[in-house]
Amino acid sequence: MSNRRNSVQRANGEDARRSTEARRALSPLVSVVDFVVMPFSNFHGNPEVVHRLRDMLARGHFPHAMILAGPTGSGKYTLALMLAKAMNCLEQPVVDGLPNFCGHCSNCTRIAQAGDLEARFAEAVEARENLRETDKKETRLFVQTHPDVLVIPPDPPQMMIKVDQVRRVIETIYYRPGDAKERVYIFTDSNFMKEAANSLLKVLEEPPDFATIFLLTENVGELLPTIRSRAMTFTLGALPAEEIELDLAQHHPEWNARQRALVARLSEGAVGRARAFDLAKYTAARSHALTILNSALRTGDHSELFKVTETYRPGADGREKTDQLLRTLYSLLQDLMFLNSGAAELVHNTDIQGELQKLAAGADFAWITNAADGLAEVERGMRRNLLRSLSLDAFATALERRS
Repeated sequence: MSNRRNSVQRANGEDARRSTEARRALSPLVSVVDFVVMPFSNFHGNPEVVHRLRDMLARGHFPHAMILAGPTGSGKYTLALMLAKAMNCLEQPVVDGLPNFCGHCSNCTRIAQAGDLEARFAEAVEARENLRETDKKETRLFVQTHPDVLVIPPDPPQMMIKVDQVRRVIETIYYRPGDAKERVYIFTDSNFMKEAANSLLKVLEEPPDFATIFLLTENVGELLPTIRSRAMTFTLGALPAEEIELDLAQHHPEWNARQRALVARLSEGAVGRARAFDLAKYTAARSHALTILNSALRTGDHSELFKVTETYRPGADGREKTDQLLRTLYSLLQDLMFLNSGAAELVHNTDIQGELQKLAAGADFAWITNAADGLAEVERGMRRNLLRSLSLDAFATALERRS
């Protein structure tokens, strides 16, 4: 049997009596070496939230619809999968008096195969791209490694949850699970199309006893008030920078203490974001960002500026590089604002605070505001496919005239 099968599922009306068999046939299979068993004790941060959720499982009071809120990298998806495993683990271990999961039974291992959401999503996108054009239009993306656990990501290119995806949930949710105790549906984003949100509301009004829906979001306000009122919300808070630094010492031993402190600040309390942080890419973008700011604030010589901006070419790679540069510029401008406000303890780029102090001496609040407005204009220009190097040149020289 192939180690990997198509994770794309058609969202049209399949015979419900054959839905379990169909889902088994379409589930991507991943070798057990591709994932790591993670009991609840390995979930980093927010112990009170995790304890409360496990206690609700133990007492049989777990809600049929739950909103898990928190910033990117806070562990929403990881926690939702852990809860799905705990609900459906065949061994049902109890740790510290609360339900846990074994990590090695057939249900746990198959659910865990969905853990690398980015890879599973890429497989689904690739599989859809290989379909005929007429089939592509009728096909929506799902990730399913267990027949009773369905992950619903935003569907490209709009990157929104679409009505056909919600209809697939409606078609299956009222049929009892085949291999598990509980059907689990995980919406990985709260960016719903209007019709999709309204369709989901109908399910939330009369959910079956054997199904649980997780809604993951960075901003609870993106969900309709009627959806929020029918779901229980739990928020994963930011972790202290010191705690993230300790975690990074284990996951990135190649980084020194200053680098760990920098990444901990930039990740803003999200341990997942910190672990996946591309430090080399960020420092390269920051070097260019500092050249641009120095050109605008401290020199009249544009030769270094032009050398930097000339490297920002058209195409997908150039767009990603420019996006990184703009995010880094915003981060540096925010640090300049903190320094001018006397709030140096809030600075993110702690490893170059001395250089930032020198820049801050020439950047008052009006200049920083103009710079932020200028960056927004560069972003608008990118959406209109304006030449990136010229947009960046114009940004820096315009600020020089205003300084």
